[in-house]
Amino acid sequence: MKKHITLACLAALTLTVQAQQGGISNEMLKQIQSSYKNTSADKAIRNAIGGTDIRKLSLNQENQQGLDTDFSIKVESKGITDQQSSGRCWLFTGLNVMRAKAIARYNLPSLEFSQAYSFFWDQLEKSNLFLQGVIDTAKEPMSNQTVEWLFKHPLSDGGTFTGVADIVSKYGLVPKEVMPETYSSEHTSQMSSLIGLKLKEYGLELRESVQKGMDVKKIEARKTEMLETVYRILVLNLGVPPTEFDYVRKDVKGNPVETEHHTPMSFLEKYGDKNLLINYVMVMNDPSREYYKCYEIDFDRHRYDGKNWTYVNLPVEEIKEMAIASLKDSTRMYFSSDVTQLDSKRGLLDVNNYDFGSLLGTTFGMDKKQRIQTFSSMSAHAMTLMAVDLDENGKPKKWMVENSWGAQSGYKGHLIMTDEWFNEYMFRLVLETKYVPKKVLDIFKQKPVRLPAWDPMFAPEE
Repeated sequence: MKKHITLACLAALTLTVQAQQGGISNEMLKQIQSSYKNTSADKAIRNAIGGTDIRKLSLNQENQQGLDTDFSIKVESKGITDQQSSGRCWLFTGLNVMRAKAIARYNLPSLEFSQAYSFFWDQLEKSNLFLQGVIDTAKEPMSNQTVEWLFKHPLSDGGTFTGVADIVSKYGLVPKEVMPETYSSEHTSQMSSLIGLKLKEYGLELRESVQKGMDVKKIEARKTEMLETVYRILVLNLGVPPTEFDYVRKDVKGNPVETEHHTPMSFLEKYGDKNLLINYVMVMNDPSREYYKCYEIDFDRHRYDGKNWTYVNLPVEEIKEMAIASLKDSTRMYFSSDVTQLDSKRGLLDVNNYDFGSLLGTTFGMDKKQRIQTFSSMSAHAMTLMAVDLDENGKPKKWMVENSWGAQSGYKGHLIMTDEWFNEYMFRLVLETKYVPKKVLDIFKQKPVRLPAWDPMFAPEE
């Protein structure tokens, strides 16, 4: 009897060991532990890392030569903006592109469009986008990937140029002094989080109403009531959006020239660009996907009644040619990228800024395609592309963007990037169609490849 029990136990143990293959066995653990030699150099590194930011220890001293701030082509503006503790880089960047043109056109001493005004309508429109998306998918199970994505992302303060075009074209623009920033506009997370929480509650209610067969008009009426609550929260946090106002236009010396009466739409027509939806296109460099194809991302819009923006995927060298053509014509661009490898003290984006490999005794060898595929790199931050430095053959050596982190950040509020860094971490560029070759514009006529909302390229810039 004991023999049978022993054999049974051994068999069970064998099965357990087989079932756990792939785990860290004792033998494997011993090998892993013995691989660490605990040399004096290792001890010194361990001591240093234990009390210091690893980025400081990895700063490549061989790359600390003086920062070259001269550019052969540069489009100036006036006044660095500051998004503060918010994810509105996309909005600041889009508005900065327009304000630079207005300053040049009217020879203004400065101009800043109200980010709080546009953000107000952005948050209301995104709330409706979520609620209507929930209604449209109400008969799908909660485990459906689109439904799941909606409830995970009911509202955010991030976005892309798509949002600038959607919101500004519908609601117009106002100068900053007419609707200034508030604490909640500069610190958006708490407000957006609370609205998002309420939206999730409303979303569950709407799903239940649809599933019970409630009349469509009653559902629409209930959704309107929900948006009234969102509107009230926005007003309490951001203020009441103006419907008309006076604007004192000044000359370059700051002297008053004329007092103009405006609505947001008339101000857009004079000082902004009312053709944002038709005069601009977005190109991207995503080596993980086929080039010369048009792509569309589901829910890549800020209004339900808007249109998902389309992207044409191109080799980075072709994107550079269009960017240079735009800058040569004194036109800035909406530019988005990752911001990894940033030396924030100098305001330099360079692939050689940090040497983590030498510090840690390994290598980090993924290329751009692999980083995208593994969600290691994506379009995370929008800035205004404003300068390029060309060599004697007309090839770019470095680029500069106007950032929205305040005048004290980086290089006087700007970031300078090497051309090698541009190749690796640039993702999106928005251009006026006149700087885009016909062969590229023709690609936008293709039926786009539709990608899901959770695709890595959707990631909103913050």
